[in-house]
Amino acid sequence: MRAAVLHEIGQDKLEVLDDVEAVGFGPGKVKLRVRATGLCHSDVSAMSGVLPQPAPFIPGHEGAGEVIDIGDGVTGLSAGDRVLVCWLPACGACPACRRGQTQLCLAGFMNAGTPNFKRPGGDVFGFAGTGTFTEEVVVDAGCAVPIPDDVPFEIAALIGCGVTTGLGAAINTAQVEAGSSVSVIGCGGVGISTIQGARVQGAAQIVAVDPVESRREAALRFGATEAVAPDGLADAKQRITAGEGFDYVFEVVGKSVTARTAYENTRRGGTLCIVGAGAMDDNFQVNMFELFFDEKRILPSLYGGGDVLRSYERAIALWRAGRIDLESMITHRVQLAEINDALDQMRTGEALRTCIEL
Repeated sequence: MRAAVLHEIGQDKLEVLDDVEAVGFGPGKVKLRVRATGLCHSDVSAMSGVLPQPAPFIPGHEGAGEVIDIGDGVTGLSAGDRVLVCWLPACGACPACRRGQTQLCLAGFMNAGTPNFKRPGGDVFGFAGTGTFTEEVVVDAGCAVPIPDDVPFEIAALIGCGVTTGLGAAINTAQVEAGSSVSVIGCGGVGISTIQGARVQGAAQIVAVDPVESRREAALRFGATEAVAPDGLADAKQRITAGEGFDYVFEVVGKSVTARTAYENTRRGGTLCIVGAGAMDDNFQVNMFELFFDEKRILPSLYGGGDVLRSYERAIALWRAGRIDLESMITHRVQLAEINDALDQMRTGEALRTCIEL
């Protein structure tokens, strides 16, 4: 079957091959036929080494498709079911799951170290234990979440990662209050979803911050009340908050420098929410006096900061009601053979979200 493979960490191009086989099918597993997958910035971060991932590997974790086969012991799924891919499934038994913090379950991460593909030359890993830049993939049954018939595969794919992450940051983690002021730094697919989440929550002012003009224009279409380049944030802070700072600031870039900017633009007693996935050696620093004196809440948000199954259902309900716009987030549609063009469009900021159709 066809798949897009990264041979070594640090390479910026994928090779589309037709000699890849999905392996590992057995008890507790399901085999999926991928129909659509989104290109998420985390895929690029894994390729560059910012996010840890053994190689060679097949990127992709934001996918949707159909069940081909189910292994022994799998319940609630049948061949032909339409599903989205959950890259961080909850085991239901670990301490995090028992506490109700299923997004912190590590069971899914353990899968990242087990190859689920192979080629004539050896084993191939799937990113985050999945790997959706391929026609077929074998995953744990918990990774395959049934979707209603009225949800298109490309919409389901976005809900599988970027939409859930951004909406959840605003709704679950920060719990944005109606009438509040919000700033979102970084307006790719996750940032746009965060903006939509803040709008759903009733924020009065939502300032989008991004160096790419097309992304700023997109942010306005998705609910931002204004959009500025990074050098315009100080002026927006002064005009909107009289210099006090925003009630909520979301960092959706994954870099310490933007996290520091976000901290400085959060009002005393306000909330800084870290959504971007960054590198292990990139350290965010605050001094002990400001940490104590400013009483700013620093809240990291992993995969939307809540139960992902409930978050999926909420996203679908909001989409059906017209409260969030998911179709317009897909600015580019490509075939698997065009994956490297899609990567370039993401890196330059030209694409908001690219759907790879398989």
